[in-house]
Amino acid sequence: MIRSIPMINTARLTLCAMRPEDFNRFAEIWRDPKVVRHIGGTPKTRGEAWDSFLRNAGHWQMTGFGQWGVMLQSNRTLIGQAGFFFGNRELGEDFDGFPEAGWVLDPELQGQGYGCEAAQAAHDWFDRVIPGPLVALIDADHATSQRLAEKLGYKLLREAEYLDTAVHLFRRDGPPARV
Repeated sequence: MIRSIPMINTARLTLCAMRPEDFNRFAEIWRDPKVVRHIGGTPKTRGEAWDSFLRNAGHWQMTGFGQWGVMLQSNRTLIGQAGFFFGNRELGEDFDGFPEAGWVLDPELQGQGYGCEAAQAAHDWFDRVIPGPLVALIDADHATSQRLAEKLGYKLLREAEYLDTAVHLFRRDGPPARV
């Protein structure tokens, strides 16, 4: 089963397949304690980052969707990732049966709207190509990601605990109404 990964351009970003030459930057992002503070808390080793990097590529092949590398158009530098995956987290049928959304951005570039721009572009693609419910797991203390989820149309499903961490589970049944 071979599936191509679509490329999405926004005003400032390109969402695209990650290439082998993007791995060093990918590993650097996931090694940053600020990145993982609300995502498990432990920076990834180079080996763990490699496993995650390969899992991202394989997810596209198996499901037809996945996580894109988020690149600055100005210099084609990897600044994060955004997209969808099946997490198989054993959090219940109301969560595990649906694609999960996720986004990660280099902390040095946060606060400039890049995360929102990338996540919105990914969700616009999903709504066109694979419409249906989405879920998101967000650390209970991560107010910024929770606000982004709400902007994207997610509603709080319930509070839970995952890997000894308080989290909020969100669900999105479709795009938010445009005003």
